Amino acid sequence: MFEIPIHVIDFEGSRQSGVVEYGYVTLAQGEIVDAQTRICAPVGTISDMDRGQHGISELRALKEAPFTAEWSLFAKLRETGALCAHNASVEEGFLRAVWPCPRTSPDFSEPGLSTASWGPWLDTLQIYRRLYPDLPSHKLQNLIECFDLQVALDQQAATLCPPERSHYHCALYDALASALLLQHLTEAPGLGEASLRWLFLQSAPSDAARAAMGQQEFF
Repeated sequence: MFEIPIHVIDFEGSRQSGVVEYGYVTLAQGEIVDAQTRICAPVGTISDMDRGQHGISELRALKEAPFTAEWSLFAKLRETGALCAHNASVEEGFLRAVWPCPRTSPDFSEPGLSTASWGPWLDTLQIYRRLYPDLPSHKLQNLIECFDLQVALDQQAATLCPPERSHYHCALYDALASALLLQHLTEAPGLGEASLRWLFLQSAPSDAARAAMGQQEFF
C-alpha cells in the first residue's frame, strides 16, 4: 500500500466556461479518507453542448464562488500527496489555465526532489491502456463496468455525492470512479506490491515521456 496520500481529481467545464465543478477523493493507505465537491461560477458562457453533458446551468453556477477561490485547497492537495485523474492532461490543463504553477512541492515520482509544477500525475487512463491494451474501450464508465465496480461506485456515491450529482459527468462521481480503478489495481493479481514509482511510469503520456523518467521499477 502506498505511504503517501493520493488525491484523485475531476473537473467539469470547458475552455470557454472554465471549471464549473470540481471533485476530489483522497486515498490514504488505500482507503477513502476525504472527499469534497462544489459547483463554481463560470468565467464564460456554458454552451448547450456542455450543459447537456454535465447538467450545470449558468443560472445555477452563477450563484457560487468561482474556482479561483480554491487556490489554497488545490495548492495544499499538490503539496500533500500525488495527484491522480482519468486522462490527467485535461485536469492539469484546467489547473494551469487558472494557476500556471503551484507552490514548490515534492516530486512524488522522484523521492527527495521537489518541483513547482502540477505534475507528474498518476493517470488511470494511461495505466489501464498499458495494462489492458486489448480492451475495446478505456473510457471511465466502460472500465468501471468491465471490472464490475459499478455497485461499489454507487454505494460510495450514495454516501459522498450530492444526490443530484451522483452519476457520470459529475465531478465527484467521476473522481470516485477513478479512485476505485486505482484501488482495483492493488487487488489485481501480480500488482498488489507495485510501487508508486511504477504507477507513475505507467501514467506517462507517451513512450518517450516514460523513458525520460528513467528505468522501470516494479517493486
